Amino acid sequence: MKKSDALKLQKASKVIHVGGEPDNETGAIMPPIFQTSTYVQSSPGTHKGYAYSRSHNPTRTRLEENLASLENAKYALVTSSGMASEMLIMHALKKGSTVVCSNDCYGGTYRLFETVFNELHNFIYIDTTDIKLVRKTLTENKVDLLWIETPTNPLLRITDLKEISKIAKENKTKTVVDNTFMSPIFQNPLDLGVDVVTHSMTKYINGHSDVVGGCIMLNNKAFYNSLHTLQKTLGPTQSPFDSWLVLRGIKTLHIRMKAHEENAKQVAKYLDSHPKIEKVLYPGLKSHPQHGLARKQMNGFGGMVSFYLKGDLKKSKKLLSRFKVFSLAESLGGIESLIGHPAIMTHASVPEKERNAMGISDNLIRISVGIEDIKDLIQDLDQALEKV
Repeated sequence: MKKSDALKLQKASKVIHVGGEPDNETGAIMPPIFQTSTYVQSSPGTHKGYAYSRSHNPTRTRLEENLASLENAKYALVTSSGMASEMLIMHALKKGSTVVCSNDCYGGTYRLFETVFNELHNFIYIDTTDIKLVRKTLTENKVDLLWIETPTNPLLRITDLKEISKIAKENKTKTVVDNTFMSPIFQNPLDLGVDVVTHSMTKYINGHSDVVGGCIMLNNKAFYNSLHTLQKTLGPTQSPFDSWLVLRGIKTLHIRMKAHEENAKQVAKYLDSHPKIEKVLYPGLKSHPQHGLARKQMNGFGGMVSFYLKGDLKKSKKLLSRFKVFSLAESLGGIESLIGHPAIMTHASVPEKERNAMGISDNLIRISVGIEDIKDLIQDLDQALEKV
């Protein structure tokens, strides 16, 4: 039995110890990287659990054990990117399946569904925060999969996962939640009745902007086996070195998420009172329409803040060119603060008409609040806004 199995660990301990047990052979407190493509067999088909690293690798196994423990899942699968995780789930569906998706999902998700899988499956986009609409859609259509982001990217809308999961089960619909924005520290969808959880590990889980990766966590063995067979066949696995880097980064996930949230709260309050800001979107603000639901189903409000600037695209571009501490870049969840323009950057693949209908307008700005000193972040926001 592993040391971490002897106790019921809390998350702050899980991120350090699960999958991080000392190496059996040497006693090294930091497990080695198994940078190998193949494994010696004593006779054909007889090996020590590993035959080829596209299928399994000891370093990746350690990471999967850690991730499963954080989401309270029986199984975890690590992939080469967040999009690779989504691809595997889509391939696991029968041809002609109907998928209902949050209508303001990540632009890359929309692009994947509409340009790669649109000829294999049928996609319906709705506001999954509208419980009545979800019930109506699932009742009137034979829906195979309900794909939810909560909070959504970049509008931070929140879906009631417990209620939605109940409706989905009544209609025999599988549920998937992209939990990237909250990380396993602040939200555990499986505990609320969801079937599958996915993350872009590129973001908070790794947290250092130096790895691209994805993961899937679930409790259904048959679906896990299906996903693993697809992964082994298609090949979107994460390298041993990248898996080791994520294992290294995940050790500070608990304290990083607390720091991200604390800074985000202060940034949101500052922006909310600024005369050049039209509206701030942050679940931690009482003005957020689903603040109560956020308090109920999440253990924190996260580090993502979006806001509408008073002005047009020209003013948005001018603002985004003025920052000194915030970096103008795509992605999120790293220790450094990033700022971006969803309509031009992360959601450029969504048609303009649909972006505007969602609320992703030219004056919408998204911030991934890092863990720098909050005084420096406020000072940077102050000087940038002063020049607009």
